[in-house]
Amino acid sequence: MLTSRTFLKRTRAGAVMKVVREHYLREDIACGAAACEQCGQQPGEHRLEAQPSGAASSLCSAPHYLLPDTNVLLHQIDILEDPVITNVIVLQTVLQEVRKRSAPVYKRIRDVIANPEKHFYSFTNEHHRETYIEQEQGETSNDRNDKAIRVATKWYDEHLKKINNEEAIQVILLTNDRNNKEKAVQEGLVAYTCEEYIKSLIANPDLVDRLACVSDEGKEIESGRIIFSEHLPLSKLQQGIKSGIYFQGTFRANRDNYLEATVWVHGDAEENKEIIIQGLKNLNRAVHEDLVAVELLAKDQWVAPSSVVLQDEGQNEDDDENEEEKENTLKSSINKNMLRPSGRVVGIIKRNWRPFCGMLSKSQIKEARRHLFTPADRRIPRIRIETRQASTLEGQRIIVAIDGWPRNSRYPNGHFVKNLGSAGDKETETEVLLLEHDVPHQPFSQAVLSFLPKMPWSITEEDMKFREDLRYLCVCSVDPPGCTDIDDALHCRELENGNLEVGVHIADVSHFIRPGNALDQESAKRGTTVYLCEKRIDMVPELLSSNLCSLRSNVDRFAFSCIWEMNHNAEILKTRFTKSVINSKASLTYAEAQMRIDSANMKDDITTSLRGLNRLAKILKKRRIDNGALTLSSPEVRFHMDSETHDPIDLQTKELKETNSMVEEFMLLANISVAKKIHEEFSEYALLRKHPAPPPSNYDILVKAAKSKNLEIKTDSAKALADTLDKAESPEFPYLNTLLRILATRCMMQAVYFCSGMDNDFHHYGLASPIYTHFTSPIRRYADIIVHRLLAVAINADSTYPELTDKHKLADLCKNLNYRHKMAQYAQRASVAFHTQLFFKNTGVVNEEAYILFVRKNAIVVLIPKYGLEGTVFFEEKDKPKPNLSYNDEVPSLTVENTTFHTFDKVKVNIMLDASNIQHQKIRMALVEPKILGSDIPNQTTELSTNSEPEKKKKKLKK
Repeated sequence: MLTSRTFLKRTRAGAVMKVVREHYLREDIACGAAACEQCGQQPGEHRLEAQPSGAASSLCSAPHYLLPDTNVLLHQIDILEDPVITNVIVLQTVLQEVRKRSAPVYKRIRDVIANPEKHFYSFTNEHHRETYIEQEQGETSNDRNDKAIRVATKWYDEHLKKINNEEAIQVILLTNDRNNKEKAVQEGLVAYTCEEYIKSLIANPDLVDRLACVSDEGKEIESGRIIFSEHLPLSKLQQGIKSGIYFQGTFRANRDNYLEATVWVHGDAEENKEIIIQGLKNLNRAVHEDLVAVELLAKDQWVAPSSVVLQDEGQNEDDDENEEEKENTLKSSINKNMLRPSGRVVGIIKRNWRPFCGMLSKSQIKEARRHLFTPADRRIPRIRIETRQASTLEGQRIIVAIDGWPRNSRYPNGHFVKNLGSAGDKETETEVLLLEHDVPHQPFSQAVLSFLPKMPWSITEEDMKFREDLRYLCVCSVDPPGCTDIDDALHCRELENGNLEVGVHIADVSHFIRPGNALDQESAKRGTTVYLCEKRIDMVPELLSSNLCSLRSNVDRFAFSCIWEMNHNAEILKTRFTKSVINSKASLTYAEAQMRIDSANMKDDITTSLRGLNRLAKILKKRRIDNGALTLSSPEVRFHMDSETHDPIDLQTKELKETNSMVEEFMLLANISVAKKIHEEFSEYALLRKHPAPPPSNYDILVKAAKSKNLEIKTDSAKALADTLDKAESPEFPYLNTLLRILATRCMMQAVYFCSGMDNDFHHYGLASPIYTHFTSPIRRYADIIVHRLLAVAINADSTYPELTDKHKLADLCKNLNYRHKMAQYAQRASVAFHTQLFFKNTGVVNEEAYILFVRKNAIVVLIPKYGLEGTVFFEEKDKPKPNLSYNDEVPSLTVENTTFHTFDKVKVNIMLDASNIQHQKIRMALVEPKILGSDIPNQTTELSTNSEPEKKKKKLKK
């Protein structure tokens, strides 16, 4: 059956055009019930059980299916995902509305529908002849959709009565809309609010905790006081932003001060790029990373960034006086020169709420159901939840979602989602750091795994027709010990003409991951493999990462080869790229390769190849450094684990060998060669990597620190910086040069991926290279897969596809890759920090030598070379007498009583784990030497900095 809608539309030219929309209606759309014989379902098509075996309800003792409306689906997705809730009919009307309003919820409900154990059925009611309805004149689309949901419910009710079951199956409409529920009941339907139904589940009282607090009625604090001003509607905000009254930007909460935040204003204007928000009322219920509208305050109300550390630890919501007292401490002793543009949040343009990990702060009131939840991320406010399980959840890491933040509530309302496990447990804490850093780590779905090659897999004659056979070459790989995802292998041999042939052979991952399929989409979403101290979160399934793509020894593997002809002075004479088949003759560790190079007795082909590579690598490195490439430093740590408990038993900085540098040089050379080639072929669509030059002000701390040791560091170019760093040495202080390079690393900008057609500046500052990309690690970086595809098209080894030559889509992809790489780095640092805490928990108190990296107004930041550990020693402590402190910003130096501290001074510190706050355990440091006069000096403490670099998989990844 065909129905059509006709309407008139005026064109830009002013003509009136008649538009006819056709809508096809069918009678053969199945209801999805397994017991229904009249619908003629295909085998495996039905989802709803013949006899629903869901949870028993005191409201409805008969077997029943659930039919939720749009708002229930949007707000109660945590409930619907619970294993208890089964046999649910999801209407097309509801799905379409959810898709428009929330992409994350839409994805979650699609995943639930795809799960056969849940028995969810998606019913196409908008194309069924008996359930489709027209929108009446004057009727809003919301009212029309509500009516369509009631019509579909009624149709199901009558349709299911025709099934010859012992007991008729009922359909329960779940709606939190009062009007919709009333109309449903008037029409003879069974309808409940989500809360009524969940509370009726006899055997599952705990499910009530997962209910989202949608309506704020009855949930608000009993006193009717208003704390916050009302958020302006979106239309007014957009109008205000357009006229310049308000500024739009991203709200960034302060980790150390819950009463302060910064809004990074969007747009090109340099003025008011950063607006400070101070005080509870001005913050006005914005949460970290929300998109907000801000009104600038008058200049006489501007404030300065606060140096006070304030954590929200109060239990009493009505403690306004205490709040005001804290706000006043922010305003004391402000230097007029420090004042910055300040404002207040007038509205929220887009919420960026996500499920938050943290712990329950149980209420002091006996039998209370309302408790505060403290997120692990200090930038997120505490959340008020209702739960009956407070005693069980105490000491557990849990997930909570925010539902809303009423004007008269000090904290947002939320609901309990999931218990992750005991705080401090290794598995639980790993799960928390992965969730908090948004690292996708769920097992690969069946849809993704279905695109993997069928085993047993082997290279066929057909494959060989399109590849160069390089199995005769003496190729080997050099990697860290225990590495199973081997991306790269190398060879070097002398040619008959006396020149050298050098090859970098990279795993051909793009052969197995084809554009656009589920495997490709999942890899693009993950963006990178994440290496934690004891765990690896793969970007691609293990069959590829550790087997079919991994260039293991003595097996045939597909590769993408970059082969140069060089003279003995490492000058490139010819470059070619080819899809190939290789057979690696050895998988070596850096130490094994070094031993072969150094051994006088070994003269086999592999060793000869390694010696040739090493000799050329030294020439390449010298040439790079002469051109201005930087050799920076960061303390990289390695844990030695107990084989049974898997706890860290030793912690030391990583030693780098000549072979690390050898591999790095050839990877850099391959990346540069490929970057040139793909940009030559695709000037608008090349995926490249750049490293912007830091603004001069970034170097202030480095220049001052060097000056304090009578050394000069020049920063007007990368070459000047590299040269002066090389000369900055002190015979009596050999570690000084390393400290300077560590400081120089902190001054650098982040390297980023970008699309060549969207940017003019390609320069890589750290490498002093005019162009650069990533080609050498496709098993663990999605950027490299795209680069492989571009290169394959450039050499006619593969065909192109539309997304590959769409610079806007490529720019969006780069944005996600940059985000994923940044979060992976943070997750790695958090993993190092957690394992460092475990190490000191087992080790007890130790005293170690340290060097001062930074001098602050009331503290010193120190680095302990032995552990690669960084922390801050504070000289002031709450509720203790304050010592005499004198800070000199120019030198910089800090005098505590009669002792003066400068950058790079050597000190001795006492290190121990402070586990008094189970959620935020920290490493405490106290100064042992030099001793400070005055017995009233408190024990100086620190929180472990997570700036210590994580152990990377390979040194070459630094670029």
